[in-house]
Amino acid sequence: MGIFQKLSDIQKELIAPKGQHNDFGKYNYRSCEDIVKALKPLCDKYKCVVFMTNDLVQVGDRIYIEATVTLADLESDASITTKAQAREEAEKKGMDGSQITGASSSYARKYALAGLFMIDNEKDSDATNKGDLPSVDTIGKSHVATIKAELERTGVNETAFLATMKVKSVESMNIQQFTSAMNALKKYPDKNASAPFAEPNEGDGK
Repeated sequence: MGIFQKLSDIQKELIAPKGQHNDFGKYNYRSCEDIVKALKPLCDKYKCVVFMTNDLVQVGDRIYIEATVTLADLESDASITTKAQAREEAEKKGMDGSQITGASSSYARKYALAGLFMIDNEKDSDATNKGDLPSVDTIGKSHVATIKAELERTGVNETAFLATMKVKSVESMNIQQFTSAMNALKKYPDKNASAPFAEPNEGDGK
């Protein structure tokens, strides 16, 4: 069984209950720890291991915690990786620097796990939803410029690409969508009419 089949089976079997409760928002939610707990027996069953790492990423004057989650096959050298980011706030009431970083790390890891294992987090995304969540808001001007530059470099049709990403505009992307878009665009060579989403050249007979 290849790693993609193993991932597919884990996605189908994974049940991560919403074992936490937000008193402020009055809803249940799942934490990063809840997902990891549910994953452990499935990883053992399919002879895989999941590990997570963090990096600091600076974009303009903002610092993001970038979480990388990797599913590795113990029966081969194959692995699958996904990433997610959460902005580290400069300060947050009642939390010191290490707690702010820890909260952002947990938030980013949760969304990286959710992306890899197809977990729907719906709207109840965090325990501290009182308006001071680690930010997953829309991207800034520097992000927009980066995406636009990649679209220009590759010759990818912006309208078709945005439709594939299921977003209305580059400016409306959040940081997770930005990361996914950049990961996709980096795989494309410089302007090439045969690249996915590229418009056909005029006069090519098509």
